[in-house]
Amino acid sequence: MNIDIVGNFKNTVVEIATPFSTGTGFLLTCATGDILIITNNHVIDGNKEVIVEGIVLERQPVRVVYIDIFYDIAFLKINAKINSDNVKTNSAKVHESDPVVAIGHPFDLKYTFTQGIVSNPAHIVNNIAYIQHDAALNPGNSGGPLINTDGEIIGMNTFVLKDGSTIGFSLPIKVILDSLSAFLSGIGSVATRCTACKHIVFDTTIERKQYCPKCGAKVELPDKCDEYTPEGVSLTIERMLQKLGYDIRLSRRGPDGWEIKKGSARINIAYYRQKGIITCESHLCTLPPQHIRAVYEFILRENFKNEAYTLSVLGHDIVLSFLVYDRYLNEKTAVRQLEQFFEKADEYDNFFVEKFGSEWLS
Repeated sequence: MNIDIVGNFKNTVVEIATPFSTGTGFLLTCATGDILIITNNHVIDGNKEVIVEGIVLERQPVRVVYIDIFYDIAFLKINAKINSDNVKTNSAKVHESDPVVAIGHPFDLKYTFTQGIVSNPAHIVNNIAYIQHDAALNPGNSGGPLINTDGEIIGMNTFVLKDGSTIGFSLPIKVILDSLSAFLSGIGSVATRCTACKHIVFDTTIERKQYCPKCGAKVELPDKCDEYTPEGVSLTIERMLQKLGYDIRLSRRGPDGWEIKKGSARINIAYYRQKGIITCESHLCTLPPQHIRAVYEFILRENFKNEAYTLSVLGHDIVLSFLVYDRYLNEKTAVRQLEQFFEKADEYDNFFVEKFGSEWLS
């Protein structure tokens, strides 16, 4: 696989976040000139709006305009104007032993590429022919593209075989393009595929707001999903972040996780319900190639002065962290602590880079 071909897809592949999970999607330019994000329905399931982010796409909310439970497809509509590479697709026949690459964001790792070969070009599951391959797929890969040696998208990574460590399945691109064509040719702003008759139902054709006009089966359009509402400690954390001026929709990284950007720092907040612990962590920068002793001496002095925050070294990263038990959480006090933590993270990463020659983390 040509590494240049793989690198070209960094502008095409995006990360998708909902209040429940994260996944992958890819940009596709339609015949109409519109750019849609293609992903799996199970990645965005239960949401009429999700958060997306990519190299050519700043983190922003986008609307779900098409859901398809049968084929596990979803289309998202981008609100902003972007300059995206017009990637090629290939719906021609796939063959056994064809080399392939899967691209995605597994375990929140950015732009991970795994290589493999096709073992079965038409593995039937629930009357759908999938491309079976051994390119490793993990949680977060769902919705990402499967690419051939010519740099063309031939499928969308959809699921893995349970307990099958290297057996993955991708929906052929032809199914996606056919669904996209049907959606774009219809009259309406949002649509869904009826799981009973496979007819595509639009908001302008749906019967009595919930029934398929062709067979009468009950269907749900993507804009009818209920809004997510946090509870308990998670709600308290979100209130505190709102008081500090952060957009909660853009910050959520799961039901009990948030990601905050403060200047050049990126901070992850997590609530571990079973342990009753709230953690804040920011990987600031790397250890410098020189002056290691001076760095450790500085970290020890800072930890002696700081009452709540701790600097440490994890692997090759310098990390700032903060922990509090939920039973001791005081919203008024915690807001000030969070604000100070965010400011410290933004201050420290610059300091280590400028003073000791540390490198920025990508």
